[in-house]
Amino acid sequence: MKSTFWHLVSALIVCIVVLVGYGIWYGAITAKSAVVADLQNQIDAKTETAHRITAARATLAGIAGDEATVQNFFVPESGVVAFIDVLEKKGKVHGAAVSVSSVATAGTPAQPTIAFAFTIEGTFDAVMRTVGSIEYAPYDLSVSALSLSQGDKRSWHADIKLLVGSVPAARSSARESSTIILSLLHHAHL
Repeated sequence: MKSTFWHLVSALIVCIVVLVGYGIWYGAITAKSAVVADLQNQIDAKTETAHRITAARATLAGIAGDEATVQNFFVPESGVVAFIDVLEKKGKVHGAAVSVSSVATAGTPAQPTIAFAFTIEGTFDAVMRTVGSIEYAPYDLSVSALSLSQGDKRSWHADIKLLVGSVPAARSSARESSTIILSLLHHAHL
């Protein structure tokens, strides 16, 4: 009977040791599983951030192209001379002489404009075609005053005041803006 009792006790002890060992290993595996789950959450968060940054870059690249297109409709403060050359060339194409009499900044800091005053001289047809080509030029402009008078039988004279949308020289380019935004996005999320 002793041997059966000791077999039972030893089987019970082995069973308890196995159950305690199982509990310790279960706790260790549960702790490791929590660490792995936390790491997976961090990886998912970083992946999502990387996807958002990629999407922001793609969006900014598209916006940069659109901004460059829109900027072409404005005359920058540094491009006034080139714009005057455009006006004079439009007159030459139609056989009229364009001469700029004054240029001044106007508008508000939020919406700067440049005010031009110029005259166009030539035949009636040349003067009117030049006025039309300037008025419908691909710029943000408006004719604020126009007066037309006849000099002699074949000579006409038009005085025009024109407001042209402008961009200040200090405004940064689209590429600089997008680089700054991407840098801020990268540092904020990583």
